[in-house]
Amino acid sequence: MDFVLLLKAAVMGVVEGLTEFLPVSSTGHLILAGSLMHFNDARGKLFEIVIQSAAILAVVWEFRGRIGGVLGGLGHDPKARRLLLNVGIAFLPLAVLGLLFGKMLKANLFNAPTVATTFIVGGLIILWAERRQHSVRVQSVDEMTPLDALKVGIAQAFALIPGTSRSGATIIGGMLFGLSRQVATEFTFYLAIPTLGVASVYSLYKERALLSVDDLGMWVVGMVAAFVSAFFCVRWLLRYISTHTFVPFAWYRIVFGVVVLVTAWSGVVTWAD
Repeated sequence: MDFVLLLKAAVMGVVEGLTEFLPVSSTGHLILAGSLMHFNDARGKLFEIVIQSAAILAVVWEFRGRIGGVLGGLGHDPKARRLLLNVGIAFLPLAVLGLLFGKMLKANLFNAPTVATTFIVGGLIILWAERRQHSVRVQSVDEMTPLDALKVGIAQAFALIPGTSRSGATIIGGMLFGLSRQVATEFTFYLAIPTLGVASVYSLYKERALLSVDDLGMWVVGMVAAFVSAFFCVRWLLRYISTHTFVPFAWYRIVFGVVVLVTAWSGVVTWAD
Protein backbone atom coordinates (compact mmCIF):
# COMPACT_ATOMS: atom_id res chain seq x y z
CA MET A 1 0.00 0.00 0.00
CA ASP A 2 1.27 3.47 -0.94
CA PHE A 3 2.53 5.28 2.19
CA VAL A 4 1.45 8.67 0.85
CA LEU A 5 -2.07 7.33 0.30
CA LEU A 6 -2.19 5.98 3.85
CA LEU A 7 -1.01 9.36 5.15
CA LYS A 8 -3.79 11.08 3.21
CA ALA A 9 -6.27 8.60 4.65
CA ALA A 10 -5.10 9.34 8.18
CA VAL A 11 -5.33 13.10 7.65
CA MET A 12 -8.81 12.84 6.17
CA GLY A 13 -9.88 10.59 9.05
CA VAL A 14 -8.69 13.10 11.64
CA VAL A 15 -10.40 15.94 9.77
CA GLU A 16 -13.67 13.97 9.73
CA GLY A 17 -13.46 13.04 13.40
CA LEU A 18 -12.60 16.53 14.62
CA THR A 19 -15.19 18.37 12.54
CA GLU A 20 -18.21 16.05 12.35
CA PHE A 21 -19.67 17.11 15.69
CA LEU A 22 -18.32 20.64 15.99
CA PRO A 23 -20.28 23.54 14.42
CA VAL A 24 -17.70 23.97 11.65
CA SER A 25 -18.93 21.56 8.91
CA SER A 26 -17.16 18.26 8.34
CA THR A 27 -18.35 18.13 4.72
CA GLY A 28 -16.86 21.53 4.03
CA HIS A 29 -13.54 20.61 5.61
CA LEU A 30 -13.40 17.29 3.75
CA ILE A 31 -14.09 19.06 0.44
CA LEU A 32 -11.26 21.50 1.09
CA ALA A 33 -8.85 18.88 2.47
CA GLY A 34 -9.59 16.54 -0.42
CA SER A 35 -9.00 19.36 -2.87
CA LEU A 36 -5.64 20.27 -1.33
CA MET A 37 -4.44 16.66 -1.32
CA HIS A 38 -5.96 15.77 -4.71
CA PHE A 39 -8.09 13.18 -2.97
CA ASN A 40 -11.47 14.28 -4.25
CA ASP A 41 -12.15 11.87 -7.10
CA ALA A 42 -14.85 9.19 -6.96
CA ARG A 43 -12.59 6.96 -4.89
CA GLY A 44 -11.96 9.78 -2.44
CA LYS A 45 -15.67 10.54 -2.12
CA LEU A 46 -16.36 6.89 -1.31
CA PHE A 47 -13.63 7.02 1.31
CA GLU A 48 -15.36 10.00 2.97
CA ILE A 49 -18.49 7.88 3.36
CA VAL A 50 -16.49 5.06 4.94
CA ILE A 51 -14.77 7.24 7.54
CA GLN A 52 -18.05 8.98 8.39
CA SER A 53 -19.34 5.62 9.64
CA ALA A 54 -16.39 5.46 12.07
CA ALA A 55 -17.35 8.85 13.52
CA ILE A 56 -20.87 7.53 14.10
CA LEU A 57 -19.46 4.54 15.96
CA ALA A 58 -17.61 6.91 18.29
CA VAL A 59 -20.92 8.53 19.28
CA VAL A 60 -22.58 5.15 19.75
CA TRP A 61 -19.73 4.08 22.01
CA GLU A 62 -19.78 7.29 24.05
CA PHE A 63 -23.55 7.09 24.62
CA ARG A 64 -23.80 3.30 24.71
CA GLY A 65 -25.33 3.35 28.21
CA ARG A 66 -28.14 5.73 27.29
CA ILE A 67 -28.73 4.06 23.92
CA GLY A 68 -28.91 0.64 25.56
CA GLY A 69 -31.30 1.99 28.17
CA VAL A 70 -33.58 3.48 25.50
CA LEU A 71 -33.66 0.30 23.43
CA GLY A 72 -34.20 -1.85 26.50
CA GLY A 73 -36.94 0.41 27.83
CA LEU A 74 -39.08 0.69 24.71
CA GLY A 75 -41.59 -1.80 26.07
CA HIS A 76 -42.18 -0.14 29.44
CA ASP A 77 -40.53 3.32 29.59
CA PRO A 78 -42.49 6.26 28.08
CA LYS A 79 -39.36 8.45 28.14
CA ALA A 80 -37.46 5.92 26.04
CA ARG A 81 -40.28 5.74 23.49
CA ARG A 82 -40.55 9.53 23.38
CA LEU A 83 -36.83 9.99 22.74
CA LEU A 84 -36.85 7.42 19.94
CA LEU A 85 -39.94 9.04 18.42
CA ASN A 86 -38.37 12.50 18.61
CA VAL A 87 -35.18 11.31 16.93
CA GLY A 88 -37.27 9.74 14.16
CA ILE A 89 -39.29 12.92 13.65
CA ALA A 90 -36.17 15.10 13.58
CA PHE A 91 -34.56 12.79 11.03
CA LEU A 92 -37.39 13.08 8.48
CA PRO A 93 -36.94 16.62 7.06
CA LEU A 94 -33.34 16.09 6.01
CA ALA A 95 -34.08 12.59 4.70
CA VAL A 96 -36.96 13.76 2.51
CA LEU A 97 -35.23 16.89 1.22
CA GLY A 98 -32.00 14.97 0.70
CA LEU A 99 -33.74 12.44 -1.53
CA LEU A 100 -35.47 15.20 -3.49
CA PHE A 101 -32.61 17.68 -3.90
CA GLY A 102 -29.41 15.91 -2.82
CA LYS A 103 -28.16 15.13 -6.32
CA MET A 104 -28.80 18.68 -7.54
CA LEU A 105 -27.05 20.21 -4.54
CA LYS A 106 -23.99 17.98 -4.94
CA ALA A 107 -23.74 18.84 -8.63
CA ASN A 108 -23.88 22.60 -8.09
CA LEU A 109 -22.75 23.50 -4.57
CA PHE A 110 -19.94 21.09 -3.63
CA ASN A 111 -17.06 23.45 -4.43
CA ALA A 112 -14.63 25.60 -2.46
CA PRO A 113 -16.21 29.06 -3.08
CA THR A 114 -19.64 27.85 -1.95
CA VAL A 115 -18.20 26.15 1.12
CA ALA A 116 -16.17 29.24 2.05
CA THR A 117 -19.18 31.52 1.64
CA THR A 118 -21.33 29.22 3.75
CA PHE A 119 -18.60 29.11 6.39
CA ILE A 120 -18.79 32.90 6.69
CA VAL A 121 -22.59 33.10 6.66
CA GLY A 122 -22.83 30.30 9.24
CA GLY A 123 -20.31 32.05 11.46
CA LEU A 124 -22.31 35.28 11.36
CA ILE A 125 -25.49 33.37 12.24
CA ILE A 126 -23.77 31.77 15.24
CA LEU A 127 -22.56 35.19 16.44
CA TRP A 128 -26.09 36.57 16.10
CA ALA A 129 -27.63 33.57 17.87
CA GLU A 130 -25.16 33.70 20.75
CA ARG A 131 -25.79 37.41 21.34
CA ARG A 132 -29.54 36.98 21.55
CA GLN A 133 -31.31 36.63 24.89
CA HIS A 134 -32.02 32.91 25.20
CA SER A 135 -35.28 31.81 26.73
CA VAL A 136 -34.63 28.25 27.88
CA ARG A 137 -37.78 26.16 27.98
CA VAL A 138 -36.39 22.61 27.74
CA GLN A 139 -33.79 21.58 30.33
CA SER A 140 -33.69 17.85 29.55
CA VAL A 141 -33.85 15.72 26.42
CA ASP A 142 -36.74 13.87 28.07
CA GLU A 143 -38.77 17.11 28.12
CA MET A 144 -38.63 17.59 24.35
CA THR A 145 -41.95 17.38 22.49
CA PRO A 146 -42.46 16.05 18.93
CA LEU A 147 -42.85 19.68 17.80
CA ASP A 148 -39.46 20.53 19.33
CA ALA A 149 -37.96 17.58 17.46
CA LEU A 150 -39.56 18.66 14.17
CA LYS A 151 -38.15 22.18 14.53
CA VAL A 152 -34.66 20.81 15.18
CA GLY A 153 -35.06 18.48 12.18
CA ILE A 154 -35.95 21.41 9.93
CA ALA A 155 -32.86 23.23 11.17
CA GLN A 156 -30.77 20.16 10.42
CA ALA A 157 -32.04 20.14 6.83
CA PHE A 158 -30.03 23.31 6.14
CA ALA A 159 -26.94 21.10 6.44
CA LEU A 160 -27.68 19.84 2.92
CA ILE A 161 -25.86 22.99 1.84
CA PRO A 162 -22.13 22.15 2.12
CA GLY A 163 -20.30 24.22 4.70
CA THR A 164 -23.38 24.74 6.86
CA SER A 165 -22.55 22.12 9.53
CA ARG A 166 -25.16 19.59 10.54
CA SER A 167 -24.26 19.81 14.22
CA GLY A 168 -24.07 23.59 14.09
CA ALA A 169 -27.50 23.88 12.48
CA THR A 170 -29.15 21.54 14.99
CA ILE A 171 -27.45 22.96 18.09
CA ILE A 172 -28.00 26.62 17.23
CA GLY A 173 -31.49 25.86 15.91
CA GLY A 174 -32.34 23.98 19.09
CA MET A 175 -31.15 26.87 21.24
CA LEU A 176 -33.26 29.35 19.24
CA PHE A 177 -36.28 27.08 19.72
CA GLY A 178 -35.92 27.04 23.52
CA LEU A 179 -33.61 24.09 24.20
CA SER A 180 -30.74 24.59 26.61
CA ARG A 181 -27.25 24.44 25.14
CA GLN A 182 -26.66 21.04 26.78
CA VAL A 183 -29.96 19.57 25.56
CA ALA A 184 -29.45 20.86 22.01
CA THR A 185 -25.96 19.36 21.91
CA GLU A 186 -26.98 16.02 23.42
CA PHE A 187 -29.93 15.65 21.05
CA THR A 188 -27.65 16.48 18.13
CA PHE A 189 -25.49 13.50 19.02
CA TYR A 190 -28.49 11.15 19.16
CA LEU A 191 -29.82 12.53 15.88
CA ALA A 192 -26.44 11.99 14.22
CA ILE A 193 -26.76 8.22 14.57
CA PRO A 194 -29.70 7.64 12.18
CA THR A 195 -28.89 10.67 10.02
CA LEU A 196 -25.28 9.78 9.29
CA GLY A 197 -25.91 6.04 9.52
CA VAL A 198 -28.65 5.97 6.90
CA ALA A 199 -26.75 8.40 4.69
CA SER A 200 -23.63 6.23 4.86
CA VAL A 201 -25.47 2.99 4.07
CA TYR A 202 -27.41 4.60 1.22
CA SER A 203 -24.29 6.18 -0.28
CA LEU A 204 -22.27 2.97 0.03
CA TYR A 205 -25.05 1.09 -1.76
CA LYS A 206 -25.14 3.63 -4.58
CA GLU A 207 -21.34 3.56 -4.96
CA ARG A 208 -20.95 -0.20 -4.41
CA ALA A 209 -19.30 -0.58 -7.83
CA LEU A 210 -16.31 1.36 -6.47
CA LEU A 211 -15.80 -0.95 -3.49
CA SER A 212 -12.48 -2.75 -3.73
CA VAL A 213 -10.50 -5.02 -1.44
CA ASP A 214 -7.39 -3.13 -2.56
CA ASP A 215 -8.62 -0.10 -0.62
CA LEU A 216 -9.09 -2.01 2.64
CA GLY A 217 -5.85 -0.75 4.18
CA MET A 218 -6.74 2.85 3.37
CA TRP A 219 -10.20 2.40 4.88
CA VAL A 220 -8.85 0.87 8.09
CA VAL A 221 -6.37 3.72 8.61
CA GLY A 222 -9.01 6.34 7.90
CA MET A 223 -11.64 4.72 10.10
CA VAL A 224 -9.29 4.33 13.07
CA ALA A 225 -8.21 7.96 12.74
CA ALA A 226 -11.82 9.13 12.46
CA PHE A 227 -13.05 7.02 15.40
CA VAL A 228 -10.30 8.08 17.79
CA SER A 229 -10.45 11.78 16.91
CA ALA A 230 -14.27 11.82 17.00
CA PHE A 231 -14.34 10.03 20.36
CA PHE A 232 -12.09 12.59 22.03
CA CYS A 233 -13.83 15.46 20.25
CA VAL A 234 -17.26 14.39 21.54
CA ARG A 235 -15.99 14.10 25.10
CA TRP A 236 -14.28 17.47 24.87
CA LEU A 237 -17.36 19.18 23.42
CA LEU A 238 -19.61 17.87 26.19
CA ARG A 239 -17.28 19.45 28.76
CA TYR A 240 -16.79 22.63 26.74
CA ILE A 241 -20.45 23.56 26.41
CA SER A 242 -20.98 23.52 30.17
CA THR A 243 -19.02 26.77 30.55
CA HIS A 244 -18.47 28.21 27.06
CA THR A 245 -20.34 29.55 24.04
CA PHE A 246 -19.84 28.75 20.34
CA VAL A 247 -18.47 32.22 19.55
CA PRO A 248 -14.87 30.98 18.96
CA PHE A 249 -16.19 28.53 16.36
CA ALA A 250 -18.05 31.37 14.66
CA TRP A 251 -14.88 33.44 14.30
CA TYR A 252 -12.97 30.37 13.12
CA ARG A 253 -15.57 29.84 10.38
CA ILE A 254 -15.43 33.46 9.28
CA VAL A 255 -11.62 33.66 9.16
CA PHE A 256 -11.28 30.28 7.47
CA GLY A 257 -13.91 31.18 4.89
CA VAL A 258 -12.24 34.49 4.08
CA VAL A 259 -8.85 32.76 3.68
CA VAL A 260 -10.30 30.23 1.24
CA LEU A 261 -12.03 32.93 -0.83
CA VAL A 262 -8.93 35.13 -0.95
CA THR A 263 -6.63 32.26 -1.94
CA ALA A 264 -9.11 31.12 -4.58
CA TRP A 265 -9.61 34.55 -6.14
CA SER A 266 -5.90 35.42 -6.00
CA GLY A 267 -4.87 32.10 -7.53
CA VAL A 268 -2.56 31.26 -4.61
CA VAL A 269 -4.40 27.96 -4.20
CA THR A 270 -6.23 26.11 -6.95
CA TRP A 271 -9.27 24.66 -5.25
CA ALA A 272 -10.72 21.77 -7.23
CA ASP A 273 -14.42 20.86 -7.01
